Amino acid sequence: MAPSSLQYDVFRGNASGEIYKTTTKRGPLERDQVLVKITHSGLCYTDVHYKKSDIVLGHEGVGIVDQVGPDVHGLKIGQHVGWGYQRDTCGHCEQCLLGDDMYCPEVVVYGMADTDQGSFASNIVLKERFLITIPDSIPLEIAGPLMCGGITVFEAMYRYGTKSTDRVGVIGLGGLGHLAVQFLSKMGCQVVVFSSTESKKDEAFQLGASEFYATKGKDKLDIGKPLNQLFVTTSGSPNYDLFVPILAPHSKIYPLVVDTENPVSIPPLALNMRAITIQGSACGRRHSYLPMFAFAAQHNITTLIEKFEFSEAGITEAFKRLMEGSLRYRAVLEWK
Repeated sequence: MAPSSLQYDVFRGNASGEIYKTTTKRGPLERDQVLVKITHSGLCYTDVHYKKSDIVLGHEGVGIVDQVGPDVHGLKIGQHVGWGYQRDTCGHCEQCLLGDDMYCPEVVVYGMADTDQGSFASNIVLKERFLITIPDSIPLEIAGPLMCGGITVFEAMYRYGTKSTDRVGVIGLGGLGHLAVQFLSKMGCQVVVFSSTESKKDEAFQLGASEFYATKGKDKLDIGKPLNQLFVTTSGSPNYDLFVPILAPHSKIYPLVVDTENPVSIPPLALNMRAITIQGSACGRRHSYLPMFAFAAQHNITTLIEKFEFSEAGITEAFKRLMEGSLRYRAVLEWK
């Protein structure tokens, strides 16, 4: 029987950017609520933006179902589950009925509400319908970064028409980029990777890249055949003047960056003359997790991770490595 109240450890940020451990309390589980024992969490660059906010951090969480509310019918104690950026929606608006939960006007997302819990914690309470079942064939430490980083790149490919015959560019070989290269190459695409220096060239080819170009100091790129699609997976906006000339007519740009300051700066004439589309895509629909995990399991797609301990010191070190750009390629926090 579930206890009358719940209390679990969480890690928050603060105004000085320090990480501190505290606790969150919740009442007994109600209706369709599920208590998850967290085993791992990925560290996303979105977390950097909330590091100086007094909220519980983290949204790439995975773990094991520990307790279930009275109206939970699909999940069982002991199952592996995960969650990402969104935690609730209204369930009845046009977007929800279309399966577009990320675009619900009442969507509850990380950092904006429910800020007393997150994936940097020992446990979390979420509604059953916002927990994604993780296949047993995918280790939990690998699944964590797929809950946000993986679904962000996969959603854009899966929903907006990436074809196996496409020649696709990926700017940045980091947390999102190294997953994008794997998904695209396994889909059969020609994958062209752009990175600032040559330091990640060998790894890019190992992950499935067809071509690699270092861009630092360049004012023009010569890549031969132009690109049908361009995935921007850097932590900030690139210099689009360098990339628009290598895009094919009717190509698409996916600016998958968390950048609140720098606009996507492309002259309208450049877009019009080649019928280029700038396609926004916010994380992923819950529906898209199912084919993503199936595809990842079938094609042995993995996240390249470095593990850090779930502690104030461990989280601080993971943030440090992320912000200095030395991770290969995703930090994962783990309970010892």
